[in-house]
Amino acid sequence: MGKRYENLVKDLDLMKLNNLDDAAALVKKCATAKFDETVELHVRLGVDPKQADQQVRGTVGLPHGLGKTKKVAVVVRGEKQKDAQNAGADMVGAEDLIEQISKGFTDFDVLVATPDMMKDLSKLGKVLGPKGLMPNPKSGTVTMDVAKTIKELKAGRVEYKVDDFGIIHVPVGKASFTPAKIAGNARTVLEALAKAKPAASKGVYMMSITLASSMGPGIKVDHNEKY
Repeated sequence: MGKRYENLVKDLDLMKLNNLDDAAALVKKCATAKFDETVELHVRLGVDPKQADQQVRGTVGLPHGLGKTKKVAVVVRGEKQKDAQNAGADMVGAEDLIEQISKGFTDFDVLVATPDMMKDLSKLGKVLGPKGLMPNPKSGTVTMDVAKTIKELKAGRVEYKVDDFGIIHVPVGKASFTPAKIAGNARTVLEALAKAKPAASKGVYMMSITLASSMGPGIKVDHNEKY
């Protein structure tokens, strides 16, 4: 670890379980990089991701946004194109946009599509898959209500999905946010995860919670609190 990191942690008890508000304040204090660091929430769940009935995946709207507006592309035909444009989509198209993507164009953060477009989009798995951009019903990006989806994404909707190790990683803001906004966003995600607990998950569900900025130390959050 570098001297900057050593100076950050010398007075910290990294094993202490903090309440969420205190953890958010500590994370902000430790975010001393020369850029606006992203703050992420990491939650280790008591689930077996290899079991289909223990998957944890969904979306949640952050009350204070992410500090960055997502660039949203929409693949849709007919009148839905006008709906998408009016809702604030950054780019809208059908076969023309699909052709652009097939040639390697991925200058967007999220791709939304209506179900009828998925047959053509599914052929672009090699382009979209590795970047995590393939629309998916479970993430709410395959939908007939494109206008509502675009507005939610622009407002700060994020996706959460348990990884192969049973851990959820979700951005919850920027270091420039107030501690209250960081904690508010994190609490909203934790509440959504609590509601998403699979029936097949037995024993302790939230095993550990950590809040950290891009270049800062992980601050432990008390996972014994109710969310």
